[in-house]
Amino acid sequence: MKKILVTGGLGYIGSHTVVELQAADYDVVVIDNLNNSKQSVKNRIEEISGQSFELCIGDVNDSEMLKSLFIKHAFEGVIHFAAHKAVGESVENPILYYQNNISGLISVLSTMEKFKVSNLVFSSSCTVYGAAADLPVTENTVIQQAESPYGTTKILGEDIINDFAKHKAFKSILLRYFNPVGAHPSAKIGELPLGIPNNLIPFVTQTAAGIRNELTVFGDDYSTEDGTCVRDYIHVVDLAKAHVKALSYCDEMHLKVDVFNVGTGKGNSVLEVINTFEKVNGLKLNYRIGPRRGGDIEQIYADTTKVNDLLGWSAQYGIADMMKHAWAWQQELE
Repeated sequence: MKKILVTGGLGYIGSHTVVELQAADYDVVVIDNLNNSKQSVKNRIEEISGQSFELCIGDVNDSEMLKSLFIKHAFEGVIHFAAHKAVGESVENPILYYQNNISGLISVLSTMEKFKVSNLVFSSSCTVYGAAADLPVTENTVIQQAESPYGTTKILGEDIINDFAKHKAFKSILLRYFNPVGAHPSAKIGELPLGIPNNLIPFVTQTAAGIRNELTVFGDDYSTEDGTCVRDYIHVVDLAKAHVKALSYCDEMHLKVDVFNVGTGKGNSVLEVINTFEKVNGLKLNYRIGPRRGGDIEQIYADTTKVNDLLGWSAQYGIADMMKHAWAWQQELE
């Protein structure tokens, strides 16, 4: 069994990816600082997979702790999730994002080089495209100045990986994913925001559960069909499976670094999401229209031709599944 290190492996996308890695017969080791997750997620992952894995509670910025893991284990690859990820929070606290996201990546790359571990799957984001003029965006769409510090950390992260790989025995796949939502169909793992959620779907489910009094839709005056922002929402299980495909592809690809959009190829507006949630779950949401929010772009969705053709991956779940699974997860938490 190939042994893989997953940084941030108890987080939202990380936890689902650990499940899919185990299903594909990888031996998984996780490092997580529990900044936006809980240790109990480990047990929930193991309930789904029926397999155990080693967990190191620590921070990738702690180079000595990271080094100790690489001494103990012969890793054949790393999937790097460990980073702060909320657009709104990054606008309010940019220094936090630059310190954590950039130095964490450098720490991982430095340790991989030291121990001659050559394959990295990097958690990037469609935010690198900024407010793209032409839709859908392809991997060749021009990277623009980001609309948020979070987006800037992803652009810098990609630049660092590209510079690092040029003269090293190293390969990396950059997965630019769109908007991960939903939860595992078992309702054992899902998004677990600590405090007030920064992302739409946890706010939707918490409003439906009565944890939040109301949901604010940030702007209805955009140049979209219903005036609200449009995003390419992707089920987190589909996204997790893309990481497994990417890891396998690292071994056979000829490029040092390659990049893939991971989305459904279809955009849904905020109001479409709300209406779908209400319909599939038989609920009414208390929401209001508020002013636009800093850092938000009007609309973006993916061209998925490359990931479909080269990785043999495509999204299996639709927006109705995402809303159904997200609500089942919220009910599990209560």
